[in-house]
Order: sequence, then C-alpha cells, then structure tokens
Amino acid sequence: MRILVVEDERKIAEFLRKGLKAEGYAVDVAGDGEAGHFMAGTQDYDLMILDLRLPKMDGITLCRTLRAEKFAAPILMLTVRDSVKDKVQGLDSGADDYLTKPFDFEELLARVRALLRKCGATEATRLQVDDLVVDLLGHTASRASAAIPLTAKEFSLLEYLMRNAGVVVSRAMIAEHVWDIHFDSFSNVIDVSVNHLRSKVDKDFPKKLIHTVRGRGYVLKA
Repeated sequence: MRILVVEDERKIAEFLRKGLKAEGYAVDVAGDGEAGHFMAGTQDYDLMILDLRLPKMDGITLCRTLRAEKFAAPILMLTVRDSVKDKVQGLDSGADDYLTKPFDFEELLARVRALLRKCGATEATRLQVDDLVVDLLGHTASRASAAIPLTAKEFSLLEYLMRNAGVVVSRAMIAEHVWDIHFDSFSNVIDVSVNHLRSKVDKDFPKKLIHTVRGRGYVLKA
C-alpha cells in the first residue's frame, strides 16, 4: 500500500514517514498543498494523510480540488483544531476521517487500516496461491499451515506478488508499489529482498512459487 503524507511540519512529516514505513507502507511526503496536488495527480496512492493548515494551498481546498478531479483514495485529515465546525468542514470537503493533533500513532495506524479496509471492502482479506496463504487482516503468512515469519517490507512484497499472481512484475513495478518515490532504482535492494522472501517461502518445499523471469522481473505462481 502506498500513502501520500501532505504535511508542512517537518518533524511530524518525518515521524509519520518513519512510522508508516516501519509498518510496511510505501510513503511519499509533500511539504505544501501545491506539491500534494501535483503528486496526487501524477502518482497512484492508496491513501492520503492531509494536514488542514498548509502553505500555498490549504487542506480543505486541496481536498475539494482532488475530489472534483475524481481522486478516489481515502483521505485522513489532520489538524490542531478540534471544534465541531472544523470537523464538519473537513468531512464535507471530501475527507473520510478526521484526527486532531496531538494524536497517538497507534490510533492513526488503526484509522489508516480501517480506511484501507473500507476502501477495499469488496476485496478478499485472504490471498492464496497453492498452499501459500496471506491473511491481510491478521498480517500473517503461512505455507502448508506453517507460519512464515516476515518483516513488514517482506509482507508488503509478498502481498504485491500474490495480488499479481501469474503476472510478471518488473523491478520498476515493485519499486513503485512496495517502496516509495525516492527509491534508488539502481540499487539491488529489490533483488536482495526477493531472495530473502524466496528463502522463507520456498526453501523447505519442493514446489517453488517465486520465480525469476530473466530480463523482465519476478512472478509468483504454482
């Protein structure tokens, strides 16, 4: 899942970026409303965390503009204001939820998960290829009923491969959906991560599920 944080306070933006990345999300940050508008229109995001008070274009204006432009991802609005009027204004502008600063990060994570579940309510919460199973709600993976311990990034990578089971995904596609906009495409991080994931998923089984397609990328298939 890829999240855009639009926040002009650097400490808060960095706090959110680090915390969300630790949970396995790919995170991009915009420091003002105009930058947020540009990034939302040129990249594919699953959710936006939007500060209400922003330079160049405030959060209410940005939210209304994006909804008018058919930006469909859920928007979680952040603000230091806590009046009913401000909350109503934020929700009426197109936001899906509202969180007042200062906030507990665990609450923010819970709201992010809830919005992503709501957005994908018609999607399966359990992915399966052969005897490999991923529980999206429990954030767990298993093969032949044996638990597979995964880091947050490995889980995100496996989820992406399973959502695209049978389809060859390039390194660029993986970088866009599992990492973030600042990812160094010349590094070998993706290859190393896939190899680590493969060792956990395939090592103890005769049937291999993660395959390398030379010159093209990777595919997960039975």
